[in-house]
This record gives sequence, C-alpha cells and structure tokens, in this order.
Amino acid sequence: MDYLYYGLLGLVLVILVFCGNSLYNLNILEKKCKENEDERHLDKIIHTKQLINTVIVLGFLMSAFLVYCLLKGSIYEGHFHEWSNLIVRWLHITFGIAWIGSSFYFISLENGLNRTKDLRDELAGNYWAVHGGGFYYLEKYNIAPKVIPKELHWFKYESYFTWVSGICLLFIVYYFNAKAMLIDPKICDLTPSKGIGLGIFSLFLGWILYDRMCKSNLSKFPLAFALIGFIFAIEFAFVYSHIFTPRAAFMHFGALIGTIMTLNVFFVIIPSQKAMVEAAKNGTYLNPQLGKNAGLRSLHNNYFTLPVLFIMISNHFPSTFSHEYPWLILAGLSLGSAGIKHYLNLKEKGEQSIWVFPISVLLLLSVAFITSPKKGNSCSDTVSFKEIYPIIQSRCIQCHSASPTDKIFTVAPNGVMYDKPEDIKRLSDKILQRAVITKNMPQNNITNMTEDERDMIRCWIEQGSNIDN
Repeated sequence: MDYLYYGLLGLVLVILVFCGNSLYNLNILEKKCKENEDERHLDKIIHTKQLINTVIVLGFLMSAFLVYCLLKGSIYEGHFHEWSNLIVRWLHITFGIAWIGSSFYFISLENGLNRTKDLRDELAGNYWAVHGGGFYYLEKYNIAPKVIPKELHWFKYESYFTWVSGICLLFIVYYFNAKAMLIDPKICDLTPSKGIGLGIFSLFLGWILYDRMCKSNLSKFPLAFALIGFIFAIEFAFVYSHIFTPRAAFMHFGALIGTIMTLNVFFVIIPSQKAMVEAAKNGTYLNPQLGKNAGLRSLHNNYFTLPVLFIMISNHFPSTFSHEYPWLILAGLSLGSAGIKHYLNLKEKGEQSIWVFPISVLLLLSVAFITSPKKGNSCSDTVSFKEIYPIIQSRCIQCHSASPTDKIFTVAPNGVMYDKPEDIKRLSDKILQRAVITKNMPQNNITNMTEDERDMIRCWIEQGSNIDN
C-alpha cells in the first residue's frame, strides 16, 4: 500500500510542477494581452488561470492527505498532525481576517455614503476617506459605469480560501480524530464515518434551507426572516449538541454559518457582479434585482461575522461548550453578538438605537453568568497529594506526558505535562477548570475519571495544592 501512496504522491507533485510552469507562462501572456488590449484572449487566459489555480489547491490538499497516509501509525504521525493543525489554522485566520475585514469595510462604506449632496445622475453615492497618509475618493454607481475599467478588483478569493482552510481544519482536528474529538458514545453511539457524514451533510442542508428562505416571499419581511432563520439555526445547534461532543457541536455550528456565508459569495454575490459587468460591457439590460439580491446576501454575511467569530473563539473555552445545554449557550452567543453588529451598522448610518447595545451586552453577560461554576460541597477532610498523584497518573498522564501512551495524542496537547509534582501544582488552576468545573477532561472521559476523584482534586486545590504532604 505504501508503494501506491508514493506513486500517487509523485504523480501529484509532477502535476503541481506542470501547473506552476503553466501559470508562469500564462502570466506573461496575460501581460502582453493587456498591453495589446486583446480582450478576447485575455478572458480565456483568466479562465484558464482560475482552473489551474483550482488544480493547484486540490493538488496541495491531495499531497497533504497522501503524506498523512504514509505517516499514519509511525512516530511522525503526531508531529505531522500538530504542524498541519498549526499551518492550516494560520492560513484560516489570515484569510478570515482578509474576508471579514473587507466585509466590514464595504458595509461601513455603504452605510457612510453621501447619497444627497452634489451627486451626478448615475451615482448612488460617494465617500471621502483618509488612511495611511493619503486621501481617497470613492463613488458607487446606481448600476454600472458606461465604460468598465480594464483593471477591476474582485473580492471573492478571501471567502473561498477561508472556507477551504476551515474545512481542512475541521478534518484535521475532528474528522481525523473522530473517536476522540467528534463522537462520544455517551451522547450518541455513532461510528466515525456516520458522524463525519452527518457533519458534512448538515452544512449543505443548512445552506439549502437558508437559500430557499432567501428566495421566498419571507425575505420581504426582514424581522420575520431573522426570527425564523434564528429558530432554524438553533434547531441545528440543538441537533449538533445531541449527536456530537460539545466542542464539535460548537465547531459545526460555526462551520454551518461559514458555509452559508461562502456559498452566498459563490452562488449569489459573484454571479450577480459578473452579470453586471457583462451587461455594462455589452450595453444590454441588467435586471436591478440581481444587485439587490447580492446586496441582501452581503448584508446577511455582515451580520453573520460577529456570531461566527465569537463561536469559533468560545470553542477554545470549556466554560461555554461544556455547559449542560450547549445549544442554549450557542443561541445566546449568536443573538448577543449579532445584536452588537446591528448596533454598529446603525451607528455607521448615523441612526440611534438606545436599547440594542445594552440588551446585547446584557445577553452576553447573562451567558457568562449561566456558565459560571457551581459551588461544590464543603471539604471536611484534608486531601493529601499522595491521594491526588495516583489519580493524575491513571487518568491524565496518558496524554499529558513527555511520552504519551495515547494512540491519538502522541504529543502532549498544548505542551501540558503532569509528569512531575511541580507541574501538577503549577497547572492546578487549569486542572480545576478542565477536570472539575467544566469536566471536559479527560477527553470524552476516556479514562473514566469518577465524580469522587474530581471532588478530591477540587478539595486538594482549594486547600492550597500542597505537594509536600
């Protein structure tokens, strides 16, 4: 089997080299076509470049998968997994910043347009700005300028690569480690393949339902649309929390919103913009509804940004996803952060709303209060470290060690190790949070830590985490 993987990897690398060389030559041809104003050949070159770039992205993904297959079961598997996680997470954050930044900018631009003073008939508004030591002047047309400029900038790849890197991260963290990270037999007894299938299927099911809502008469009633859309979203959160681990449920809910945002760009916003450009070039009639539909989806994406960011960040904090009702926490985080985005949008328009911001903040603070730890029973007896050390050794050291014995975590997660008593004392606050308060460690309670053991750890920490007794 290894020979097959090596052969496929070699083939993919050859294809990548060929694509890279072709892309280099096409860039030279593109420059010449622009100089000669050869529009017909220029369009073909641009389309060919897009196809080659797609092949290159798929080639890199295939290469990474083949390398993973070759290293699986070896001492390098954990190292490869960790670096894959790091690199893809870095790409995801970088592309996400670019995408969300442009979304924030253009909605701010739209909200701040001068729509009344000294406008030409073909303009919907204009905007003066100063940034980075220079002045900028922008104009928005009602439909399109009479002549389309040759150098037209598109904003789409930030969205596509954010989604691709996010899905890759979903595979790296949750699907490749499905038994540990995705499914928990105590919640729902699924096989890894069924769990992965349900996760992927749900993302596209959510898009189909949302898209149908947008194309229905319901979209004409923004308040009703938002209410029903929110109810649908929370139903997804409820289902996720009853089939996946709490952390995976949070991540899939964020991935669902991210998928809707990206498919809005791919299926609605970019096709509408392309139709506008073609109509302007050919001098043909353009249905104004296309622009309105694209604007509506762009506005929806703008409202999605803060909820998806808050959800993705909260995924790293057990006090949110380890709550008894994680779907309810998702509802509170989503509604509160969307409310803050609504307040910011109103402020950019110069409109005032007294209650939106304080209610949104109060809702988020309520979530923080709901997820606060409950006070445990009083500790009547002194707990010694001699009683705690065997618990840590039998329940935690399989992963959190310089030499882990766990089959999945071959490197201590986040570098947290409990080999020495001094390490246990130094990290006692993290142990209290993860093993006692949120109870999300051990992962899926794979080592069967009991409630009595958690209570003993709590008492030992509350009594000062003494390692000398």
